[in-house]
Amino acid sequence: MKKAWIIWGGWDGHEPKQVGARFAGMLEKEGFEVKIFDTLSALENREELNELDLLVPVWTMGTITNEQCVAAAEAVGKYGVGLAGCHGGMCDAFRENTEWQFMTGGQWVSHPGGDGVKYTVNIRRGSSCITEGLNDFEVASEQYYVHVDPANEVLATTRYPVVNYYHAANGAVDVPVAWTRRWGHGRVFYSSLGHHNDVFDEPTACEMMRRGLLWAAEGKRLFRENGLDPEQYTSKAKMY
Repeated sequence: MKKAWIIWGGWDGHEPKQVGARFAGMLEKEGFEVKIFDTLSALENREELNELDLLVPVWTMGTITNEQCVAAAEAVGKYGVGLAGCHGGMCDAFRENTEWQFMTGGQWVSHPGGDGVKYTVNIRRGSSCITEGLNDFEVASEQYYVHVDPANEVLATTRYPVVNYYHAANGAVDVPVAWTRRWGHGRVFYSSLGHHNDVFDEPTACEMMRRGLLWAAEGKRLFRENGLDPEQYTSKAKMY
């Protein structure tokens, strides 16, 4: 049976407990054994962490210790543990930690207009199974403006500006909403949707998130079946 951990906490405004419970339900329907934690100290149990198929952070802002971040980064990079999350729960977690941002592939910087902004999510056509058959859809939520890694494979975007602000002086620009990336042997998926739990009542938003969770978890199977070397991507050079 595949195993997943969901770790929720941080700013309560993002409804981390409710979002974590929704993701747990998704995964349990797919046959996962899911454990839910409300403390980052769970990451310090490296032996169990490294054996997971999937790690789902639902933790906005807050502080992570260097030991905890390294444990997560090595579980994903060395042992193929999948990493998947949404909104501020993954890409506005631990703002001071650049290694976390490097691993996740992006960082929130603004949401012009705040909550309740109506905007379109544009599915980007490509080879990804995550977006196969999905169509553009609209949401009313926070429209996340994110700084992103150019190595990401972008699956969906949204066009700015919808709300007037200083960024509008740059003209129209498409900013990623969802992406995948690799971190060593691990797979990483992110969706900027999810300001509140009910955003995933939108069927396409929910389906894209479900597929992203499963896609990320699949990396562990490939790691095991191919007998990959955990040390392949490690380096003794200074990284940060």
